[in-house]
Amino acid sequence: MKAKDADILIIPGYTNSGPEHWQTRWEKRLATARRVEQAEWSKPVREDWVAKVTEAVNEAERPVVLVAHSLGVAAAVHAIPEYRNRIAGAFFVAPPDVANAKIRPKHLMTFGPYPREPLPFPSIVIASRNDHFCGYEVAEDIAGAWGSLFLDAGEAGHINAESGFGPWPEGSMTFAKFISHLN
Repeated sequence: MKAKDADILIIPGYTNSGPEHWQTRWEKRLATARRVEQAEWSKPVREDWVAKVTEAVNEAERPVVLVAHSLGVAAAVHAIPEYRNRIAGAFFVAPPDVANAKIRPKHLMTFGPYPREPLPFPSIVIASRNDHFCGYEVAEDIAGAWGSLFLDAGEAGHINAESGFGPWPEGSMTFAKFISHLN
């Protein structure tokens, strides 16, 4: 599959992805990409976020490729039972441990726990060894439950602009290879 043949949905996490974040850069560069906008970025409500992701997927005119970061991963996964349109694949980066009682801010826990069933489409989970929102082993376990390809980003923090991942060329190359293998 080529990017032009898919509706690429950019699904940011808690507080949105700012202008230097790799998601924002990809959204500007990919002609068929659009951001799933949330009404409340800093006080996320699971039902509202899931509904917005569901709406965006179901409005798509081509096969959908999800590109979710952080809490956007949780919203995308919880929305799966509501998807009417075909999901060609999902590119999940830095999923937070929404079952961890120590997670801050606390309202992120309302997005947990994750479903543990295998995902009904190809997926990649990319995680960092020092992400303060999720332990590496937890991310690896989540990816295993979903049947996702799990990729180690090394010591990459939360894989966002604050941890130095604005352009993120390695991520872009990985995404290009991933999407090229989708049907």
